[in-house]
Amino acid sequence: MGWRARAPAVLAAAAALWLLAAAAAGDADAGDLERAFPIVEPDYGHTKLRLAKEGLEAIQRIKTPIAAVSVIGPYRSGKSFLLNQLLSLSCDKGFGVGHMRDTKTKGIWVWGTPIEVDIDGSVVSVLYLDTEGFESVGKSNIYDDRIFALATVLSSVLIYNLPETIREADISRLSFAVEIAEEFYGRVKGQDVAFEPAKLLWLIQRDFLQGKSVQQMVDEALQQVPNNNGDKYIDEINQIRDSLAVMGDNSTAFSLPQPHLQRTQLCDLDDQELDPLYLERRDQLKKIVSSMIKPKVVQGRTLNGTEFVSFLGQILEALNKGEIPSTGSLVEVFNKAIVERCLKLYNERMGRAGLPLSMDKLQQFHDLAKDEARSLFDKQHFGKHHAAQSTSKLDEEIKKVFRNFGQANEYQSSKLCEARFSECEDKMEHLQVLKLPSMAKFDAGFLLCNQSFEMDCVGPAKEIYQRRMSKMLARSRALFIKEYNNKLFNWLVIFSLVMVVIGRFVVKFFLLEIAAWVMFAFLETYTRLFWSSESLYYNPVWHVVVSTWETIVYSPILDLDRWAIPILVVLSFLAIYWRCLGGRKGIARSLLPLYNGSYRSSNRPRTD
Repeated sequence: MGWRARAPAVLAAAAALWLLAAAAAGDADAGDLERAFPIVEPDYGHTKLRLAKEGLEAIQRIKTPIAAVSVIGPYRSGKSFLLNQLLSLSCDKGFGVGHMRDTKTKGIWVWGTPIEVDIDGSVVSVLYLDTEGFESVGKSNIYDDRIFALATVLSSVLIYNLPETIREADISRLSFAVEIAEEFYGRVKGQDVAFEPAKLLWLIQRDFLQGKSVQQMVDEALQQVPNNNGDKYIDEINQIRDSLAVMGDNSTAFSLPQPHLQRTQLCDLDDQELDPLYLERRDQLKKIVSSMIKPKVVQGRTLNGTEFVSFLGQILEALNKGEIPSTGSLVEVFNKAIVERCLKLYNERMGRAGLPLSMDKLQQFHDLAKDEARSLFDKQHFGKHHAAQSTSKLDEEIKKVFRNFGQANEYQSSKLCEARFSECEDKMEHLQVLKLPSMAKFDAGFLLCNQSFEMDCVGPAKEIYQRRMSKMLARSRALFIKEYNNKLFNWLVIFSLVMVVIGRFVVKFFLLEIAAWVMFAFLETYTRLFWSSESLYYNPVWHVVVSTWETIVYSPILDLDRWAIPILVVLSFLAIYWRCLGGRKGIARSLLPLYNGSYRSSNRPRTD
């Protein structure tokens, strides 16, 4: 009883402990994200980039649309400190700030806890990214280019943090961003958008605010450089300046004074110890950055954490693809899916062509399907200058698919033509063994077989099988004619002997018997002396005989070769019946005058 009374209390305590443990675990998870994580790290040679698992797992937890704010610039220019200021974090809690001459941040880092903001009624998680500084010791320029390119593509807001002023190298580095603008930003009007451009914020930190404004500094820095000597390098720089006009609507200039004269002690100072003007400008900067933030849009839709990580992997693979990161590699990434859709459309259109087909018709299907695929690609592809590579890729893949259809067409054509050829061959062999040879029946079968072959055999194999068919039919016809004459001669000999028997013993008609004997003698003597049996069919003397034979043996109404035995049985039965019945009634005597001599009809009495 005591245990039962205490049981509810024990269960309640256990439940409470479990809830506390779960809450503590949740707080631990949330607290564990309150720090910076690497998402991209340099490889061993410090030339290419690779994904960092820990930071990616932190991003993948985000279910809402993502926007990214990146800070780029030279090393030791205060990027990490600036991000901590934007996040209202101290140095010991936020991004690591180094006071040594080497760079503190390696690769790209993200603050683990995104800042949730409301944009047009939707909750957007804002990620703050810290990038490795440019021009540090022990790195190649290609590595810096990859960092810059990756930040340019990932970001919704790109803060270009520059100390004191704008250098020529800072403008040159924007060439990649300009290429991306020219390649992709023109697609914003289309239904499928690769990604909306990152808004560029020129942030110049300097100790003086008098004189020219920051916007004037930027405008002057982007003016054409005189090039009287035709220097190619200066031409390239001027081309970048011209192209930066593409990003004109997407850029903003802002100045920020130094927070304190003792820059190495910034992390140890509170806001009350910083320059008031700096605090005022910092708060203005926060508002400007907040106003520029928009969710990252890739191919017409926003990205959550998992999709953002997948997008990052695609871009990183494209940037690492070549020795130098190129816009062309990025174009390939976004056009890859479009090329696949175009190939799918081409396959669907070609699939409607029932194989086998003639090469002309297959080519017509190919041309129409290719035109539709290319039209779809032209409407949806990304890139103005580098799309040619994707176009070539599409054409190359279409050629491969067309070759496959061509091979399938040849196989189906050969299969069908072989079947029709075999049927005709069997038909010709069957006509060779007719019991009663008939040239009319052979010609009818020959014509029907040839017509069915011409109608059914289509495709590239038809020409080959036509030659085989012609040879087979010619051979069959020559063999049939030879056998036809032999069989016709033999049947005529048999017919003459049968007529002899019928004339002598059945109908007892002497003239019929004589005519049959004459025919037999003629076949056995004259034809062997002067004609061969093979020439019967072609000899004009025998034309009447052959025509008569053909008329009797085969006609559209009666095929005697098929019905010869049943007809012979019926005629034999009728002959026997007529003979027997005629013998009793005296019918036969009136038909046999040559055998009714006068001595047989004498009425003289018998002597015996």
